[in-house]
Order: sequence, then structure tokens, then C-alpha cells
Amino acid sequence: MKVVAIIQARMSSTRLPGKVLKTAGGRTMLERMLERVKRAQTVDQVVVATTTDPSDDAIVRASRKYGAQVFRGSLPDVLDRYYQAAKQYQADIVVRLTGDCPLIDPDLIDEVVNALIDKQVDFACNRLPPPFSRTYPIGLDVEACTFAALENAWRNADQKHEREHVLPFLYAEPGRFKVLQLNHAEDLGHLRWTLDTPEDLQLLRRIYRNFKGRNDFSWLDVLALWRAKPEIFAINAQVKHKSYLESEARQKGAKA
Repeated sequence: MKVVAIIQARMSSTRLPGKVLKTAGGRTMLERMLERVKRAQTVDQVVVATTTDPSDDAIVRASRKYGAQVFRGSLPDVLDRYYQAAKQYQADIVVRLTGDCPLIDPDLIDEVVNALIDKQVDFACNRLPPPFSRTYPIGLDVEACTFAALENAWRNADQKHEREHVLPFLYAEPGRFKVLQLNHAEDLGHLRWTLDTPEDLQLLRRIYRNFKGRNDFSWLDVLALWRAKPEIFAINAQVKHKSYLESEARQKGAKA
């Protein structure tokens, strides 16, 4: 089976525009993330799925420079973007990653993909967004599904938040699909290591400075840093993580 990791990325992020091309330790976040994803033993191909908007030409250039394949698709319908990218690159298993996770860990990617295969489920993950639970730090997010499940979602998901957040159709309704969530023994779901706000960017730059610009450290190394120097991580501790229903809430508010 061909495993394709698809990283969604765009320049028009609302809270931190151009975030994936922000730098830390002299390298862009996208470059760092691509390097880490390519270390995953289960991944056969890495694709950056961006949009047809001209503002994302910069992401196309950067992705190709860093040796990744590129797909361009819909800006609002990210589910369609994933489906068309997976179809083009003939994926049997799709790993969904978001460009705001530069600390993504290749071992965690492998754990999720192997769980999907070994347990023969439709969808596997190491976290679900609010209001669901998570035990891994925000920013280590991995979702994987079979192409058949992705195609089912693409054909049948009709809610705005289902199209924007890609895979809620697979996990939001219990029993609709075979779903497996991996959990860490210690609940670390309150930790925020993602890239979505200026405060997040400052934290990530501090982390890379502590590792002297390296990119080969694991998520457990970052955890050890948090235990040793918790004050470093206080800068973004109050940032609220977005719910997967947020798009629907905005849409209802606009109608009201």
C-alpha cells in the first residue's frame, strides 16, 4: 500500500499570515516540517497541498525547493483538495498533516499509520480537535485514513466545517466508521507547540534556540525541555485552540 503524507498549507492564515514560511534558526517552518515528515519510515511520498490562490505561489516555490511534490486545489474546500491530491498521487493511505505543526515527530506518524494498518480501521489519529479529547501536545497532530474512507467523506460530507477540516465526517458520528485514537499515558493535551499565532512563533523560536538550530530532536526532547524550563513555554499558554465546529459557528453567526 502506498502511504502519502499530505501537508495542507496556505499563506492566508487569519491569525498569523504566511506562518509556514516564517523562519526559526535560519530555516522556514515548512522546510523544517518537510524534513521531519520525510524521516517517517511508513511514508512513501510527501505532498504539499496548497491552493490555487496567487498568494500561495510562494508555498509552491518553497515546497519544490525543499524536494516535495505539490498539489494546488480549492481554498475553502480543503476536503476536496485532499481528495484530489490523494487521487493524483495514487494514495492507498492518506496521512493528513497541517502546516502549523513544524515539531511533528516521524515516530508518531509511524505509530498512527501502523495502527491504522494493524487494526484494520478506516481512520486513526493521535488526537481529535475540541470538543473531543487529546493527550498529546497540540502541534503533534497526525490523522491517517484509507483512500476509500477519504473518498466516502468527499462524496458525502455536506457541512461547511466537514469540508474545511477535512475528516470530521469520519469521526464525528460514533459507529459510522472504524475509528482508533492513540493516547499517551500522561495527559499532555494542554501543551501548545503549534504555529498559529505570534505567541506560538515566539515559543517555537525559543525551542529551536535551545536546540541550537537543530531539527533532529524528538517530541520527547521538547517534553524534557518543558519539564526543565517551563517558563519558556508560558508565552502562548493562554492561546485558545480552535474547535473543529468553529467554521459552522461563524457561518451561523453570519446568517443571524
